[in-house]
Amino acid sequence: MKNRKKRKLDLLVLSDIHLGTYGCRAKELLNYLKTVNPKTLVLNGDIIDIWQFNKRYFPTSHLKVIKHITSLLTNGTKVYYVTGNHDEMLRKFVGLRLGTFEIVNKLVLDLNGQKAWMFHGDVFDITMKYSKWLTKLGGIGYNLLILINTLANWLSQKLGRGRISLSKKIKNSVKTAISYINKFEKVAADIAIFNNYDYVICGHIHQPQIREIKNKNGRSVMYLNSGDWIENLTSLEYKNGKWSIYSYQEDPFAQSLGNELLQKEVNLSKADYKNKELFNELVQEFKILQLSSSERQN
Repeated sequence: MKNRKKRKLDLLVLSDIHLGTYGCRAKELLNYLKTVNPKTLVLNGDIIDIWQFNKRYFPTSHLKVIKHITSLLTNGTKVYYVTGNHDEMLRKFVGLRLGTFEIVNKLVLDLNGQKAWMFHGDVFDITMKYSKWLTKLGGIGYNLLILINTLANWLSQKLGRGRISLSKKIKNSVKTAISYINKFEKVAADIAIFNNYDYVICGHIHQPQIREIKNKNGRSVMYLNSGDWIENLTSLEYKNGKWSIYSYQEDPFAQSLGNELLQKEVNLSKADYKNKELFNELVQEFKILQLSSSERQN
């Protein structure tokens, strides 16, 4: 790995990684994670895609992302796992604490005297609440579209035309047509203002954003969205009292790590032995975390 110090961050927010799906850009995410050193990491929902989970598809690169996060835990980083709709099964474990790891549905952090309210955002999605079967069907369609998009990108790059994003174009046009994103942001902001929060931080809609939103009474809140690691490849970074949107596509250093950090995987069977080794390492690290947690309680 090229010699450069990791960037220190007070807080890093990631969401919508969708590990376990074909569209997940785990290799790029791992490259990025190896360039930063956060004091606190918030995983703001849809990290492991349990909805679309397929036991036949969980490449080494996806497992390495989990391994890297556990290594952050053992090195003292506080990690909050905020549940989302695609990993809603974890909501039954809300309240679980293991060392510096905690599972929550929502989170309020004090940032230099200002209150930051964090949650995934699916609670505002009516289709999720009342027509989950339809939403899941749509999720399968979106996942298929990602596969088509991947093949189209490969062909486009071979022809020298660069990457394209069919799913993003379709998703943006549909969302714009029904004003879904604007409504989502407004609802989140209104509730945050009512509860006197300074920041409201979401994921879910795969639209990275930092903007001030005012209500009809002139009160305002800073709305932030961390985007995703399917198409936008973005996160939210907080350092020295300032927020910024990180974009992998604008980070040539992280991109340059790809060939050094990861080997191209042809299929899961060839990576199976590596996965078993990584899984055993994960088990050992969780045992260390569990022991550390027990010692603190005693």
